[in-house]
Amino acid sequence: MSKVKPAPLPPDTVIGGYRVVRRLSAGGFGVVYLSLDMEGQQVAVKEYLPSSLATRAPGELLPKVQADKLSLYRLGLKSFFEEGRSLAQISHPSVVSVLNFFRENETVYMVMNYLEGATLQDFIITARDLKTQKVFRESTIRSLFDEVLRGLRIVHQHKMLHLDIKPANIFITDDNKAVLIDFGAAREVLSKEGNFIRPMYTPGFAAPEMYRRDASMGPWTDIYAIGACIYACMQGYPPNEAPQRLEKDRLSLALSRLRGVYSDNLIEVVEWCMALDPLSRPQSVFALQKELSREGERRYTKLTVGEKVRLQFDTLVSDTKKKTGREATDMGAKPK
Repeated sequence: MSKVKPAPLPPDTVIGGYRVVRRLSAGGFGVVYLSLDMEGQQVAVKEYLPSSLATRAPGELLPKVQADKLSLYRLGLKSFFEEGRSLAQISHPSVVSVLNFFRENETVYMVMNYLEGATLQDFIITARDLKTQKVFRESTIRSLFDEVLRGLRIVHQHKMLHLDIKPANIFITDDNKAVLIDFGAAREVLSKEGNFIRPMYTPGFAAPEMYRRDASMGPWTDIYAIGACIYACMQGYPPNEAPQRLEKDRLSLALSRLRGVYSDNLIEVVEWCMALDPLSRPQSVFALQKELSREGERRYTKLTVGEKVRLQFDTLVSDTKKKTGREATDMGAKPK
């Protein structure tokens, strides 16, 4: 029997001076609301509310936490609060902006810029469904991850790790920026300290060391996830998860099928990032940036990353429609 998730705050609830409009999303660790600040500007407010530790009935404000889970709940809450404080010190177009963070209702809220657009995962699924040879062009991949890495480098310079990089947490905004969202510090703390049966990671994107309690994590841990995201942009699907790779690693075989579709250099970059041994990966974002920008195939244009991504999708959709139209004509039907 599945556990009932905690109820989100109802619309028009006011927390810390922000009025809730509606729930945007909910995961295992919190709920994100579209809200309005006191000037009527839209913001995103993320509430710490781990569904494995807390419950909340509809219409209530305070989460209920059982006594035996209280210390773990507070540990995650502290980590979430510290994450908000650290992110508030970072100002970079490729890192989600934290405008405010505060304690209320026996939990913590993080106020962020409200972003409009779509996640990289949305784009990958759309491209995959069109069944083209390349999910993304190589030049698009290189430009996109150059932008993401600029943001990640600043994060690491602030002595932070993201710990949950995946296509769903790379946001392509309507004003054409690639932004890292939804950091995973609280998730990591709860995973390590709680006696959870399964690690709470997205299969395919978490480095092997994240599955071990005693392992040392660093920039190389986020770099593994970057490699997995590039892989997903090439294949249209995530790679096998790390524990599976440790038993039988098929990464090189999967990548070998992409030779001729993508450059050897890009394939080698993915293998380098996704080495099972953390010491065999790039040890810094700078080292990876250097290699990713080295390849001669890269084309610098005046288009932003978002424009490149959307231009590619417009072309894919247009080509698909033309093909559908030709096929319909061949069958004697009138194309739409």
